[in-house]
Amino acid sequence: MAPSYSSSNGGYGYSSSSFQPKHRRSDSTSFLDDLRAFVAHSSRSAWRFWRERGRFIAWAALVNAGRRLRINLTYNRLFSFPHLLVAAWIVVLLWGERWVFHSAVEECEWGKWERWPAGANPHHLVLVADPQLIDPHSYPGRPWPLNPLTMTIVDNYIRRSYTQMQSQLDPDTIFFLGDLFDGGREWKTAHGDFRDPEWGPHPKDEQKYLKSWNKKYNEFYWLKEYARFGDIFFTPWLEAGQKPENEHKRRKLIASLPGNHDLGFGAEIKLPVRNRFEAYFGEGNRVDVVGNHTFVSVDTVSMSAASLSEMARQDVQPIYKPTEHFLNQVKWTKQKAVEKELRYLRGEVPEVKLHHRIEELNQANFKDQPHLVHDENSQKIPDLPTILLTHVPLYRPPGTPCGPKREHWPPTPPPKGQTEPVMPDHRNAISVYRGYQYQNVLDEKQSISLIEKIGNVIHAFSGDDHDYCEVVHAPNQGSVREITVKSISMAMGVPTPGFQMVSLYNPLDPITGQPLASDGQPTTIQTHLCLLPNQISTYLHYVALGIFCIVLLAIRAFLVPVLNLPRFALDSDSDNSHHHHPSGISILPVFKAKQEDYDEYSLPSAGYSASSSKYGSSAGTSGERRSRTASVSSSSLIKNDSRRNGHSEKSDGRSRKSSVYSNSNKSVKGWSWGGKHGHHHHHHHHEPRIEIPGENEEDLYYGGASTGSSSSKWRARQSRKKLKPKTAMGVVVTELWTTVWRVAWMVVVVFGWLAWKG
Repeated sequence: MAPSYSSSNGGYGYSSSSFQPKHRRSDSTSFLDDLRAFVAHSSRSAWRFWRERGRFIAWAALVNAGRRLRINLTYNRLFSFPHLLVAAWIVVLLWGERWVFHSAVEECEWGKWERWPAGANPHHLVLVADPQLIDPHSYPGRPWPLNPLTMTIVDNYIRRSYTQMQSQLDPDTIFFLGDLFDGGREWKTAHGDFRDPEWGPHPKDEQKYLKSWNKKYNEFYWLKEYARFGDIFFTPWLEAGQKPENEHKRRKLIASLPGNHDLGFGAEIKLPVRNRFEAYFGEGNRVDVVGNHTFVSVDTVSMSAASLSEMARQDVQPIYKPTEHFLNQVKWTKQKAVEKELRYLRGEVPEVKLHHRIEELNQANFKDQPHLVHDENSQKIPDLPTILLTHVPLYRPPGTPCGPKREHWPPTPPPKGQTEPVMPDHRNAISVYRGYQYQNVLDEKQSISLIEKIGNVIHAFSGDDHDYCEVVHAPNQGSVREITVKSISMAMGVPTPGFQMVSLYNPLDPITGQPLASDGQPTTIQTHLCLLPNQISTYLHYVALGIFCIVLLAIRAFLVPVLNLPRFALDSDSDNSHHHHPSGISILPVFKAKQEDYDEYSLPSAGYSASSSKYGSSAGTSGERRSRTASVSSSSLIKNDSRRNGHSEKSDGRSRKSSVYSNSNKSVKGWSWGGKHGHHHHHHHHEPRIEIPGENEEDLYYGGASTGSSSSKWRARQSRKKLKPKTAMGVVVTELWTTVWRVAWMVVVVFGWLAWKG
């Protein structure tokens, strides 16, 4: 619909009712209407920008990138000094992120430390302690980029170590010794009471995070952590089991032993948390016969709730009763497991066969049921050597030294003439104390009771401390040798992580269950600590190499102007020389619309039209005035320029004067430069335009020779400044910055790719 006009003020124009500001047109527009209008306006603006300038800018950037790529792919650039340093960095990164793990595990091959009789076929077992996967509970104060980066780096370290262990050592059995997660006890369960007990609140430094933890980290997050654990540990184990040589092996992976970071400790354990852990990993209290040895796993973090100090606080029987019940029957459970294993070795069905008979329910004799262990054969079932697995180490007097393999502090040298270790040696020992949700060692009475109830314990393995510790306990604890296993994680405060290798050799007679080993064999178990790469040392190698590269690049930068060496930095002058297409076609637009306002935002003409005389004599008059102004200014500019350059208007092969008058005459009929009525009839623009001169035309009117030129173009006058040559120090700084940046970003890309691949 055409807008209404009025002539109340003597001329044509909009009436006050037809043109109002947008905010006054409607006072009842909704937010949805405003949003729709904003999106439409933004879309039109974006499309207009793309149509007018955006596509040219994008194409120019693409061409410029291709040109730079072509320059960098030349022989001299590819084999330049900075790229040689990048090649050296790639080798070092492959060593630090891949090869060093292979070399470390290769030093731990079974045959390098086993000392079994010739022809022995031992059972190979690995103990993994405290992977304690990093999560938001580990470093709650760290900002967003650092925490995920730490998780990725630590996960990659564990994954690479564990993968090399699977591929090179190929263990038959793997036991985890607890603390699978770092914050497993903190993530809210889907069911049950998750509130802190009154006697065990969180410490003050964690109180401020509880609300966000309970809101963000729930059952679903714990399941994602479980999948993350499986990706690191279960997937390589399953892939190794698909090897042809492992098809008939009896391989086991047991990760059911909980730690204090998985459940909590003692009376502070929440039953829903323990139920969730056991639902996915299995019961913490169990008996397994592995390599003709009986392994007894005990949930000592729950058992610790039965101590006198814990029982005095509250009724905590639901926490410790399952472990107490297990220990009261553990000897029978051991016999049952051994009998199953002997049946398997004899080729029999491991479970007993029930009687196949039909009886009336009220006359059935339920006492006459077959059992694996009964009064007649209980004395005949052998008691295999027993190995205790616990997350919390057994009790030892304060200051009991851990031996020379402990990394925190080496043993204190004994006085001259003393052959036994210094006692007490507190720096080399595990500290005997407790805190919130942890206790470094078990109570003395519980340790003694634990060894007595299990019986025939020849060795014990524990975790929790993160560092190696080897002790022989007192006679009241059965003189058991215990090894506290190193953590496999690089983030547990121990510079050199590791895992414990165990070789078991105890051949049995499958009929009687008696050992077949010769009397000269002193033991049925051998152990070896396998040390993994020191990641701090690896990073120090990276830092040293980085400093060395900067020094080399600085020396090269200083020598570039001195010895006139080829510059690595691309010169800006050489860059500008390539901006134009070799065929003469300009990448950027060479025409600019003279009309500044777009139709959408420009107000209608007040009395004339740029294309035709639409509203009578006033339009024609205005058009004539504008045409004459353009003609006069154009004529004066051409005349002055002609006199300045010393040649007439006809020197260009055509009459500029006639061209100007021609344009003036056309403006009366229909003012159109470059339109369909103009001499540039092949363009589709209907508005005035100015042609932007090319590089060879910049001096046409302003100080340059124009003889022989057949065209004259309008342009805005620009002052060209000649670039000054760089000083020697400028060349040095540019070379140093360019080469350091090139090496840095390429090294970061390679490191990121290695981290992404795991």
